[in-house]
Amino acid sequence: MVINTNIGAARSQRLLAESTQNLNGALARLASGSKIVEPQDDAAGLAVATKFNAQITRNNAVQNNLTSGLSYSQTQDGFLQKVSKALDRMSELMTLAKDATKSTNDKTNYNTEFTNLKSYISDIGTKDFNSVSLFAGANVAITKDSDGNTWNLEKSDLNDTDLISVIASGFVVTGTLSVMTTAVESVATHRAKVGANIQRLQLTNEQVGILNENLSASVSRIKDVDVATESTQFARYNILVQSGTAMLAQANLLPQNALRLLS
Repeated sequence: MVINTNIGAARSQRLLAESTQNLNGALARLASGSKIVEPQDDAAGLAVATKFNAQITRNNAVQNNLTSGLSYSQTQDGFLQKVSKALDRMSELMTLAKDATKSTNDKTNYNTEFTNLKSYISDIGTKDFNSVSLFAGANVAITKDSDGNTWNLEKSDLNDTDLISVIASGFVVTGTLSVMTTAVESVATHRAKVGANIQRLQLTNEQVGILNENLSASVSRIKDVDVATESTQFARYNILVQSGTAMLAQANLLPQNALRLLS
């Protein structure tokens, strides 16, 4: 029996400190909802989760770019629908003008509407979307993944050779109908290209969304705390702290037994 050194109290103090640390850790995990409160909790898991979170953030930006590209293509298609409608009417006017029973005045009236429709189509060819030309036939690159890879939308050019003859100043309602037919087919081709763009943009957007779901699930498995398991651990550590505190008090009383030998 010794007085200066109390091994039981020292051991009880060490175990109490360990239980207290575990209790505080369980409390922090339950309060934060995360298994990784400090880097040392899971250094490798934290590195993976950080990388995935960064990729999720980039994917959100990709989806924003895809949405902008989708709006761009849908705007193109909206204008092309009007161009197609205008060409249909111009074809109708040209057909009406072929009628031998129509007077010169009638044909003049047809040509007035025909000329206005030409100007309307020509004006649409100069439209832009957020300062980006809709129908200049230039490449428009769209971001498709979190690595910054891009692909170009199918070009649409209302000023190509198939339409120049329709919107040229010299083309009148009494012109050649076959030229108008070619222009109608050209616009239909443009709409098909824009439709392909829209389809790919929508599919790519869905793909990125699914990828983000899977990445979020992976991050959740790494970081999110299992409340049922952690609450059980919290109860266990809480009991250990209480019992450790009681035993430390008892261990501190042991040296007092030496006084009985001196009395």
